[in-house]
Amino acid sequence: MTLLASNVLTYAQIGKFLDAIREGQAPEKFTRQYLKDLGFTSSNHHAFIPLLKGLGFLTADGTPTQRYKDYLDKSRSRKILGDALREAYSDIFTIRSNPKKEDKDVIEGKFRSTYNSSENTADLCARTFLGLLEHADISSTADEKTQRPKDETVSPITPQVEDGTGKLGVMGLHYNIQIHLPPSKDIEVYNAIFKSLREHLIG
Repeated sequence: MTLLASNVLTYAQIGKFLDAIREGQAPEKFTRQYLKDLGFTSSNHHAFIPLLKGLGFLTADGTPTQRYKDYLDKSRSRKILGDALREAYSDIFTIRSNPKKEDKDVIEGKFRSTYNSSENTADLCARTFLGLLEHADISSTADEKTQRPKDETVSPITPQVEDGTGKLGVMGLHYNIQIHLPPSKDIEVYNAIFKSLREHLIG
């Protein structure tokens, strides 16, 4: 379980900051100078960098990750951010599967209980999370190709074997069992094989 403790004083500018990222390209290193180049010149904006690291957008040395590069695709950016939030704030999604602004007190309380933080710090952490949430899609994961369509069903293969009376009995296993019988004219050989299968597989 994880709960990202990063917070920004300028949480009201999170949307503007995310827009600025998408308008540019991934820099070689995301530095304070690059932050200034994006138009965020205040020292209060410096907190955006550790926030991006906590979300998995930057490595420890400020190098943009694949997630950062994927986020530049505006058609997928909300889902990319949604995935990042589910990972970085999984503790919140445990208590609220679909958190909203109305849950701020609960979210703030989670930060206080986890980190024994002050009311002011917990408030900033909660507001930072909610500021990010406003620009994320948490309804589904970004890689929908790996998900099975809702109308797709899978029918298990249930093998059947003869129960010795000439009837087929359904086994309680879901395996595809192939039996290669030895050539023989002695029917007792086959009877012994099927008897053994019945005893060991069916019980």
